[in-house]
Amino acid sequence: MRLLTFLRFMREIRKDGPADLDWIQRQGLLAVKLTQTFALRPDMLSIEKCRQLQTMYRNAATIPTEDVVSILKAKAPERFHETVAWFDESPLAAASVGQVHKARLNTGEEVVVKVVKTDHKEAFQRDVKRLIRLMKVAIAFSPNLRKVGNPLALLRHVEDYTTRELDLCNEIKGGTDLKEIQDGLAGRFPMPRLRFPKYFPEISNEHVLVSEFIQGKTLEECIDESYLPWDFLIELFRIHGAYMFGVGTFHGDLHPGNCIVDENGDFVFIDNGAICEAPRSVSLSLFRFFEGLSKQDLDGAFEALIGLAGERPSDERVSRFKEKMSEIYQGFGEKNVSEQSLTNLMMRTVRAAIEEAGADFGEEGFPIIRSLMYMDGLVIRTHPKVKLIAEMGPSLAEFREGLGLE
Repeated sequence: MRLLTFLRFMREIRKDGPADLDWIQRQGLLAVKLTQTFALRPDMLSIEKCRQLQTMYRNAATIPTEDVVSILKAKAPERFHETVAWFDESPLAAASVGQVHKARLNTGEEVVVKVVKTDHKEAFQRDVKRLIRLMKVAIAFSPNLRKVGNPLALLRHVEDYTTRELDLCNEIKGGTDLKEIQDGLAGRFPMPRLRFPKYFPEISNEHVLVSEFIQGKTLEECIDESYLPWDFLIELFRIHGAYMFGVGTFHGDLHPGNCIVDENGDFVFIDNGAICEAPRSVSLSLFRFFEGLSKQDLDGAFEALIGLAGERPSDERVSRFKEKMSEIYQGFGEKNVSEQSLTNLMMRTVRAAIEEAGADFGEEGFPIIRSLMYMDGLVIRTHPKVKLIAEMGPSLAEFREGLGLE
């Protein structure tokens, strides 16, 4: 992404009126992925702007029919053509990386076929390299950007999970890995409302993926239809939080379009190619931080973040950090998410922890914070009167007991 393009991109994102999403899509995959990230930032943008940007999760440009047929002829495994009895050339849905079509196998099974859009990888990686060079220049003039906003960590995270998404074999592996974790935890932390699609690896490859057709609606569709009960969301946090805080291996891009509520009311994680790993030091410190907040133990929460520093800061710095945090969390617990966004609090918290206490969240910590932004955005859009951290308390207690977070 060149400088002038990036400046116009930021103007579209930050201006008061609606962004020109058609122009953003024409700038390529990196622009789309960054837009999806900004869609989760109600601390930076208005709720209305975030909602407009969130349409980029599901309203991506589609591949012309003739190109889809050509891709399948050139890229699909030979057995694919022998096994698929019917293929709907009209896409069921389109995303930034690819699009899905309904199909039927010779066995009668209803499936979806995901096709990766061509020529994405090279252009995407070129745009990332250009933007990283721009960010390095900016950081040279403002070193705190590296630690506070951490744009390089964000870019590398986006590059990592997007590159993995471009190889559809990673989606099968990611879904399999998450299912194995679920099975391994079944005895002490059961997650009966979570499942993963059935994949067909023998007729899939890096360009084409065949998986079962899920009867249900994405969380995004549930929001559009004003049907997303609070118990659904808190159960989703319980499930996703167990992976993030208890295991440290989790779905790195669980936005509202990547989770389906099926006809039985169970959650189905899709697009499982972007699996993230968080260091134990980061995931455990963040768990203790949120646990302290849920118990109104603010000093304990602040101490948890100090644990992210290489060594304990001086008493003077600790005192300064806690004073700053007390300002940020003044009145905390009395306000709902519409009055006090978790995303807003987290960004101010990260800044204070880094500047005042020398904490280091690392590039690996960003996916957890990003996942919490997803949750915050969901709650703001559906249950704005909820006091989110307090409602998270029972799940956090279950994490400690069932997942051994001592």
